[in-house]
Amino acid sequence: MAGDVSFDVVSDFDEQELRNALDQVRREVGQRFDFKGVTVELEQAKDELTLVTDDEHRAAAIKDLIESKAVRRNLSLKIFDWGKVEPAGGNKVRQEIRLRRGLTEEIAKRITKLIRDEFPKVKSQIQGDAVRVSGKSKDELQKVITRLRELDESVPLQFQNYR
Repeated sequence: MAGDVSFDVVSDFDEQELRNALDQVRREVGQRFDFKGVTVELEQAKDELTLVTDDEHRAAAIKDLIESKAVRRNLSLKIFDWGKVEPAGGNKVRQEIRLRRGLTEEIAKRITKLIRDEFPKVKSQIQGDAVRVSGKSKDELQKVITRLRELDESVPLQFQNYR
């Protein structure tokens, strides 16, 4: 495979930027008048967030805050999988927010099929939760990247290890 160039299609996000965005949300909730005396707990685990607040309207306001701070920090809104707002004990509501990371097998298969159908000179193979795309021509790989950016997938796509 000497002379081949390749890149990886992945779906990931910067955890530090997400943590910073959530810290900004907590700070703003503490300063805003409409959240005075309101319980807002926002916890981050490895692959999910948990929001506990007083009612559904507050949960919707926090959702808007999280999304706006995430966009300002160049995080895609596709990483958030918003769960249902469910009642929790003590007149509170809880919302689970899963964080999407990695390409699912179904999305990876769709990407490889698209590449195989539209770009016969380029090879693609699934490697775990990423897709490795390789070919002889850098121009062909640039066309593949352009085409993949046009896709409307449920996860954000990034292109790494271009060599």
